[in-house]
Amino acid sequence: MRYLPLLWAQLFRKKTRTVLTVLSVLVAFLLFGLLEAVQVAFDSGADSADAKRLLTTARYSIIEPLPMSYAPRIERVAGVVGVAYADWFGAKYQNESNAFAVFVVDPARYLDMYPEFEITPAQREAFVKTRTGAVAGKRLADRYGWKVGQRLPIASEIHAKSDGSLNWEFDLVGIFDAEDPAVRANTEVVLINVAQFDEARQFGKGKTGWYIIRIADVNQAKAVSADIDRTFMNSPDETKTAPEKEFALGFAKQIGDMGALVTRILLAVFFTILILTGNTMAQSIRERIPELAILKTLGFSNTAVTALVLGEAALLFVIGAGLGMLAAVSLLPALNGATGGRFPPLFVEAATWAWAAGVALALALAVGLPPALRVHRLRIVDALAGR
Repeated sequence: MRYLPLLWAQLFRKKTRTVLTVLSVLVAFLLFGLLEAVQVAFDSGADSADAKRLLTTARYSIIEPLPMSYAPRIERVAGVVGVAYADWFGAKYQNESNAFAVFVVDPARYLDMYPEFEITPAQREAFVKTRTGAVAGKRLADRYGWKVGQRLPIASEIHAKSDGSLNWEFDLVGIFDAEDPAVRANTEVVLINVAQFDEARQFGKGKTGWYIIRIADVNQAKAVSADIDRTFMNSPDETKTAPEKEFALGFAKQIGDMGALVTRILLAVFFTILILTGNTMAQSIRERIPELAILKTLGFSNTAVTALVLGEAALLFVIGAGLGMLAAVSLLPALNGATGGRFPPLFVEAATWAWAAGVALALALAVGLPPALRVHRLRIVDALAGR
């Protein structure tokens, strides 16, 4: 730490150049933080998937409904230990920009299927018993200032009431959350009780969107899936069943291979930063060759002077990367609000910070090592003579 003032003086010897270089690194790591948040958001559904959960949808299209009467028949399939169902409601709250996911569920079945969702026993019981009941994820409730006990007016995007209106009201009886960040990313949703909804809607009574199935043995997932689909083969509503993780990955890939896209963008960004900062660092060291020679004259060893050059590069990237990641974190709430719930919630997880630190140190080493080796081999006489 005693050399930190010297490192700081070296780094900001030419303030304008250093500030512009730091800003370049900041922008690179801002993009890194944002793009990694996008990738984590897309992967969160798969990461939080339970290997013992299967999803059953209509065979030819996920938007085709399935009869609710399938539930007891699925329960009789060997290896199945639990069945729940859900339907897409879609919602707008107050205005068009406040959109978020709403699922119509059987409260007891659905919450049993997702034990990772944390809700108090009293609120769970109220959800089960209240025909007009709804529960909301904590993040969503905090965003809109919702409180348990209030009426929740939401407009559906697709489901009309029997009078033709798309405006619905539910009683908010509970708020749920999750401890795991990957699971918490999937809690920005409202769950509504199917009981009153199915009676009040104009079309699709007795239908649901998809089934969630828990099995006893993860190794039997394919066999159980095949048995479920055989049960409804040649029926008017044939099914397609797959493990939850496989379904989530397939759904994400419909948009594109986010991992490959993010990797390519970041490689281009960091390659550019490597060239830019490498050239800047080399120029800075060339200008200070006589000064570094004087340090050696004053008793600094070759190793110490080399370490100072590497430390200068590390300090440059630590400042730029740290500010860039903080800027990314500060922008995410606004981005989440701007998407109106139509995009998975964005967040920067601890692993992203660790990756950022690793990338920053790797770039610092790549940028600082060539001039550091030159300084290590520097002869005092040659440096002072201008050679």
